[in-house]
Amino acid sequence: MIKRLEAHVANQIAAGEVVQRPSSALKELLENAVDSGADKIEVHLNDGGKQLIRVVDNGQGISREDLPLSIERHATSKLTTADDLFRLQTKGFRGEALASIASIAQVRIQSKTASAEDGYALSAQGSDPIDIQPVSSVPGTVVTVQHLFYNIPARRQFLKSATVELKHCLDEFHRLVLVHPDIAFVLHHQNEVLFQLPKATVKQRITQVFGQKYAEKLVPISEQTPLVGISGFVLKPDMAKKSRGMQYFFVNDRFIKSGFLHHAVLQAFEGLVASGTHPGYFIYLQVDPARLDVNIHPTKTEVKFDDEQGIYAILRSAVKHSLGQFQVAPILDFDKDPNLDTPYAYQSKNPVYPKIEVDRNFNPFNEQNTAFKPKQTAQWETLYSFGDDPQRESLAHFESRQTSLEGWEAETQSAFTSFQWEKKYIITKHQSALLVIHQSRAHQRVLYERLLAQMTIEKAGSQTLLFPLTLGLGVAQKTVLATMRGDLQAIGFEFDADSIDCVLGIPIDVQPQDAAQVLIQLVDDLESIENTGFSPVDRMAQLMSKTMSITTGKVLSSDEQLGLINDLFSCKEPDFSPDRKPVFVTITAEDILKKFNL
Repeated sequence: MIKRLEAHVANQIAAGEVVQRPSSALKELLENAVDSGADKIEVHLNDGGKQLIRVVDNGQGISREDLPLSIERHATSKLTTADDLFRLQTKGFRGEALASIASIAQVRIQSKTASAEDGYALSAQGSDPIDIQPVSSVPGTVVTVQHLFYNIPARRQFLKSATVELKHCLDEFHRLVLVHPDIAFVLHHQNEVLFQLPKATVKQRITQVFGQKYAEKLVPISEQTPLVGISGFVLKPDMAKKSRGMQYFFVNDRFIKSGFLHHAVLQAFEGLVASGTHPGYFIYLQVDPARLDVNIHPTKTEVKFDDEQGIYAILRSAVKHSLGQFQVAPILDFDKDPNLDTPYAYQSKNPVYPKIEVDRNFNPFNEQNTAFKPKQTAQWETLYSFGDDPQRESLAHFESRQTSLEGWEAETQSAFTSFQWEKKYIITKHQSALLVIHQSRAHQRVLYERLLAQMTIEKAGSQTLLFPLTLGLGVAQKTVLATMRGDLQAIGFEFDADSIDCVLGIPIDVQPQDAAQVLIQLVDDLESIENTGFSPVDRMAQLMSKTMSITTGKVLSSDEQLGLINDLFSCKEPDFSPDRKPVFVTITAEDILKKFNL
């Protein structure tokens, strides 16, 4: 009953652990390129990596004899004994990556060592025989992976769109380039250069990847102890976001995920960021390899420390200390106009009091000063003299009573329409009950149905900006935004033909001062688009409605309240917000009687 699996079947099973999508294969190839000693790495992707992944490096190369071994399982140049697992200095060490990839894709490895006269190319796919041919090549290695999961249709159908897969590839690319600023990287997608990163410092590499606007938002951290060395940057508290995107931990130059360490950073930011938001950080830890285990997960993104509590305390203290220094440290502003500064020579100069001449004999009520002569009024004192008119006297009494009502517009039930409570809810009457409407959720429902109709049926109006708006997005953010360009234009956004980063027009519902924040928040939220059951257009309408809606704390006039109520009950589904939360509750007369025990 028990049979030994064939080699290609075992490789495909192993591939399921190592390679879940194109980004998984890209991660393994990039790590091999770094371990080869390369100082320049070039990446080419097509169709989000589903059709093509090519990684070119100028490292030490692979010899003719080692090429066949490179795609065999459990074959590696980075381990010799089991003890080496506890002294790891390289990224790849399992010896399964290339073997797993070759079992589910068409792979070609072209390589040449510096001492060899010729290079060699290996071709392999699935269980087909390996073919090795001599080729003309420069020192280094080129690994080409085509048609991922070509022989496993069931796995291939679970891949997402090219846009989503490209985003995952960019995530893996970011994780590697941020920890290796001493290596130059270039990334192409569909023959278009997305990243061209020269060698740099850590801070320069962060701004290369995410945009120059982050340069002044980075707070350095540094702490050296016998247990752990900590360096890197945290973003200022005002850069905290609702999404957990810009958060990077690196241990011994390896990207990791750690909810435990993330909690330490959150504790350091306690009281500095709003509830529900997450601070950004780029934190690099150096730990003795003998004091951690990186071999607890197939993707090597989780590690186990032998003294987690100690590292937790040191990390929290280091971040808190840096934030404290930031609060008092002077800031050098190179964009400041030096002409506005007081010259240093003025520190010893006595102040000069202004000379003001005043005519102390001037009398503005003197009839000779005709320019200040008060205008004659038509016996204004008689305006409040009612004489024998009882109707006017009654009107004055009514106005006096209205003033004492302190905000209530009328005392009769027929005059009641709506009022705002706690700057969050709108109270209005409906038949014999009261409606308590959540103003933000109501506006989200109205905007959601309007935006969805504009994206799918009609084109919305747009207001042209007097001055074009530059968003200052990073390359990854521009890529995400470009995929939604058509839908954004349908709802009223207009972009420069040459740059998605330049906004020329915005929807009528968006205020010019809020336009940049709306688009940046949309890009951040779109990162989780593949994790929902909604279509991209539907999900985008949800996110836009949430970003553009009025918020808690906004004071609404009576007309605005009435307009929102009318718009809400004109919707197809007014009971729920786009994310299926209740929009209003009903309080009946019976509910009130129960409160009074009647």
